[in-house]
Parts: sequence; C-alpha cells; structure tokens
Amino acid sequence: QVQLVESGGGLVQTGGSLRLSCAASGRTFSGYAMGWFRQAPGKEREFVATITGSGGGTAYAGSVKGRFTISRDNAKNTVYLQMNSLKFEDTAVYYCAGRIYYLGSEREAEYDYWGQGTQVTVSS
Repeated sequence: QVQLVESGGGLVQTGGSLRLSCAASGRTFSGYAMGWFRQAPGKEREFVATITGSGGGTAYAGSVKGRFTISRDNAKNTVYLQMNSLKFEDTAVYYCAGRIYYLGSEREAEYDYWGQGTQVTVSS
C-alpha cells in the first residue's frame, strides 16, 4: 500500500508562487507515475500535471502550461508542483495521485493512490 501526503498549500496573492510537495511511502516510488489534480468549489476534479516514473516525461493541462512545473526526487520519494503566476482561478484543493505504471496519465481513473488534498487559495 502506498500513502501520499501533500503539503505546501496556503493563501497567496494573485501573481504569487507556491510549491506543493507530495511525500510517498513505499519502496518502488520510482516505478510510479505521479500526477496532480485539483478541484475547485462546485466543480469536478480536473487534471493539472503528470510525470513519468523516471521524471523524464511531463504533461500539463493547457490552463497551467508555462506557469506550473511538476518534478520529482525519487531519492526522497517526493513529487513537487511549482506554481508561479498564480491566478484567482487556480484556487482549489490540490490532490497528489500515484499510478502503478511508469507512464503518466491525464485520466483520473487511471490512478491507484490518492492523497488527502491541500488547499490553495489565491486572493484577487
């Protein structure tokens, strides 16, 4: 069983930055593709970014491309989401997810493990 714990959320002004972290338990972290998803109030959860097990491949939602960067440190069993130029519409609960496969995915249903979420609030 893999456990995922997010941290780094908080309140930030428009244009500011935050870095989210997701710490994973388990010995085979490098074999898991990881993803970040988010859910805004009254909306469905949506894909944000994904990264392959090795960290060599990434993909982003169009709404965050160029502003967010996903990365991972397999030695620390941690995946990160650097968020720059934050906008009011980035306000959401952000979830870390792990997939028992080395390739990432934009599809929520293809992830096997989920964290509890961390709140990001961007004030206008």
